[in-house]
Amino acid sequence: MKALVWHGTRDVRCDTVPDPEIEDGRDAIIKVTSCAICGSDLHLYDHFMPGMKSGDVLGHEAMGEVVEVGKDNKALKVGDRIVVPFTITCGQCEQCRRGNFSVCERSNRNKALGDTAFGHTTAGLFGYTHLTGGYAGGQAEFLRVPFADSTHIKVPEGISDEKLLFLSDVFPTGWQGAVQCDIQPTDTVAIWGCGAVGQMAIRSALLLGAKRVIAIDRVPERLQMAEAGGAEVIDYDAEPNIVGRLNDMTDGRGPEKCIDAVGLEAHAMGAVDAVYDRAKQAMLLETDRAHVLRQMIMVCRPAGVLSVPGVYGGLIDKFPIGALMNKGLTVRTGQTHVNRWTPDLLKRIEDGQIDPSFVITHTIGLEDGPEMYRVFRDKQDGCIKVVIRP
Repeated sequence: MKALVWHGTRDVRCDTVPDPEIEDGRDAIIKVTSCAICGSDLHLYDHFMPGMKSGDVLGHEAMGEVVEVGKDNKALKVGDRIVVPFTITCGQCEQCRRGNFSVCERSNRNKALGDTAFGHTTAGLFGYTHLTGGYAGGQAEFLRVPFADSTHIKVPEGISDEKLLFLSDVFPTGWQGAVQCDIQPTDTVAIWGCGAVGQMAIRSALLLGAKRVIAIDRVPERLQMAEAGGAEVIDYDAEPNIVGRLNDMTDGRGPEKCIDAVGLEAHAMGAVDAVYDRAKQAMLLETDRAHVLRQMIMVCRPAGVLSVPGVYGGLIDKFPIGALMNKGLTVRTGQTHVNRWTPDLLKRIEDGQIDPSFVITHTIGLEDGPEMYRVFRDKQDGCIKVVIRP
């Protein structure tokens, strides 16, 4: 089959690789009808995340038709249409029973690596480094789904892939980012990053009743999309003093809730801490750039909440723990517990409350994937979200 394959820093190729096979009785194989390139994939493209190996198949947002089912899988049959959550979940461990699907205790087949990196293993993830299992991803013609009897979202016919695909990741990720804020009707919610997750977080915060949403980015197309979704916007190139601007917009109090939809590759033009982060990365003394986290801690209203759906991979420096502690801020983080949210979100799509396809800017074939990784990374051609039709 054809698949998008990682071969090194900024080296993605459309290769021919072996077709996946059933390896366990709970497996399923799907023919991928749609998949997507996620902002988190760019962390792999730029090689900021450890644990990648040349030949790894990329992608963790996919859906398709079941074409083969393992002998012990009683939940699926050939012909079922499913969205595949990016988190692989056994459905039986203590964490899965609690609904903490992204920290499934059994699905990371490289548990020792996960324990070493994070203290305790987290769930296996599709197409996302050997720290999380080294599973082949969904930017391919076919995908093996481990623990498929629990790692799936069965979806109806009659609704387009474009509306359903993002149940795999960015829609529930933006939703969880907002839910973690415990939004109240009087809240101002500030959101850093207007990529696909940020766009979903904007709309989720408003659906959950936020009084105001303020979105921060510098890409014109993203800011326009955020405004169309109901957010007030700040262009941080035009207004680099984000803390001062947010304080001005909130009568000096700061936003009650802050969401980091950027993660480890935060940019900031000319900011001293951003220059520091770049220098430490170059010397291999720091892995992640924490500019957004520092801003959120400093500007958030005391007793507020910081929600971090943006992906981080390793170590940061100059973290203002004193401000965090003394202001009494609550921090909530984590990969997304996809299946905790998807029944509600699927119903909202069916009821017409939201159509997640608004975020799509490009639709391509697999053969165009390597070039589109570059376009997406460099924020060219108005690229916000790429859907691939294998």
